[in-house]
Amino acid sequence: MDLETLAKRYEQCTMCPLHQRRTQVVMGEGNPRSLLMIVGEGPGADEDRQGRPFVGKAGQLLNKILEAAEIPRQEIFITNIVKCRPPGNRTPRDEEMNTCISILRQQFVLIRPKIIVTLGAAPTRALIDPSARITRVRGNWVRRKGVLFMPTYHPAYLLRNPSAKRESWEDFKQIRDVYKKLLNNVSRQDEHEDGEPQ
Repeated sequence: MDLETLAKRYEQCTMCPLHQRRTQVVMGEGNPRSLLMIVGEGPGADEDRQGRPFVGKAGQLLNKILEAAEIPRQEIFITNIVKCRPPGNRTPRDEEMNTCISILRQQFVLIRPKIIVTLGAAPTRALIDPSARITRVRGNWVRRKGVLFMPTYHPAYLLRNPSAKRESWEDFKQIRDVYKKLLNNVSRQDEHEDGEPQ
């Protein structure tokens, strides 16, 4: 099983009512071996049309944040808690997230990220704490089964509330520092293994 096979398995998914109005399933994209995974809420109109996550206005802002943090987008994996567009870009409902999270878990198993960034309230509630308030928990690391979770604001929220960009940037500086440290550890380990006598 790889990400491509997984995507084919679910391209005609009908597990929840969101399939009724979608154009296509948006599974996610990026490095299948990424140490860092970003999980948003759900595809919007642009994403539904193109079949790619975070390509609309919120995606453009996310790209700018990643660029400022010196995290190349193609180096990481980006997806959403639900893979089909909720009508009117509304927040995914609990029953939709609870159904679709099985696909996300399969992605976790295949990618094995060490850091998961949850963008917004929906993925934070689904993956970290059902009672979490994003304004209270953002910026605080949570460790689960050897994986570090960082909840922060969704870029769409930042577009509506520009004053929150400063807090979001503080979160991404933490993410950047931990991610770079993990990358250095992995590269040192690879060098050590390459240097071992055959």
